[in-house]
Amino acid sequence: MKKIVYIVVIAAVIGGGYLILNKNKAKNEEETAIVAQQNSSVAVRVATAKNEAPDLSYTANGTFEASQQLEFPAENNGRVTKVLVDEGDAVRVGQVLAVIKGDQLNIQLSNAKAAYENAKSDAQRYENAFKTGGVTQQQLDQAKLALTNAKAQYDQTKISLGDASIKSSINGIVNKRNIEPGSVVSPGTVLFELVNVSTLKLKVNVPESQVASLKVGNTVKATASVYPDKEFSGKITFIAPKADGSLNFPVEITIANNPNNELKAGMYGSAVFGTSSKQPSVLTVPRTAFVGGVGNNQIFVVKDSVAKLTKVTAGRIFGEEVEVLKGINEGEVVVTSGQINLADGSKVSVIK
Repeated sequence: MKKIVYIVVIAAVIGGGYLILNKNKAKNEEETAIVAQQNSSVAVRVATAKNEAPDLSYTANGTFEASQQLEFPAENNGRVTKVLVDEGDAVRVGQVLAVIKGDQLNIQLSNAKAAYENAKSDAQRYENAFKTGGVTQQQLDQAKLALTNAKAQYDQTKISLGDASIKSSINGIVNKRNIEPGSVVSPGTVLFELVNVSTLKLKVNVPESQVASLKVGNTVKATASVYPDKEFSGKITFIAPKADGSLNFPVEITIANNPNNELKAGMYGSAVFGTSSKQPSVLTVPRTAFVGGVGNNQIFVVKDSVAKLTKVTAGRIFGEEVEVLKGINEGEVVVTSGQINLADGSKVSVIK
């Protein structure tokens, strides 16, 4: 009898627990449904379409390069006897930078000069003798050829002797000096590197959408990253006729340095193209409002907490703003973030 009672009690406990679990499950499902109903809207960020005057300026970043940069190699074998400039010195065109020992060249020059004078005398004698029939035309021609060869050798030796004095061919600053007095050099040995930073070239890349408005000769404002408060003026001197691999066009702006030569080759700089002057107002929305990119011409417009997928016609792109030619009106609210979770007609909640 006790066993039967024990079984009945256990069954009652199990049955009661089952009923409680079912009741709790129903309650949880009801609460989940309520939460799901409350959270059926998609959280998005929005912006308002507005009429404003666009900023047509465009900034491109690049690097300043020296307008002239030359390496000066030795033309002859020899030992350096004098080095007349040091790194950082300003030099002028024709200034002697270093001297290579020229004793052997001086001897060669003396021999070449003597040979030239002798050939000149021989040619004159043969000329006189030919007039009296003492020599043939062939002998006279040979004497003239010998004179020509002797003159060429003499001139070449003078040039070689001149090359013993290394002279600057540009105005600039000595950026590198690779020799010391006593150094032995051979033809091709780089002795100096000179740079001219009185003018520099700012090289930047400009996208296709902007390059069409640029012309050689246009004035451009530029800044250097190390001098953010200083503005430099330059002119466009080159626009590449062909885009690079990233579909950008290399552009060069020539800029006159200030008297202190504060701009250095290798500095980072920025060029500002176009104008920021007052322009007619146009309807614009943020670039991020377009679903799948500006080219798709689709935007979600929010009205009464519902997102409506709207077809628009995009115009010009002004940085992060895009002109809208038709499809929406000023003051309409457009979704700028969260479109991936939206469909036409989705309920939305705006994130502040």
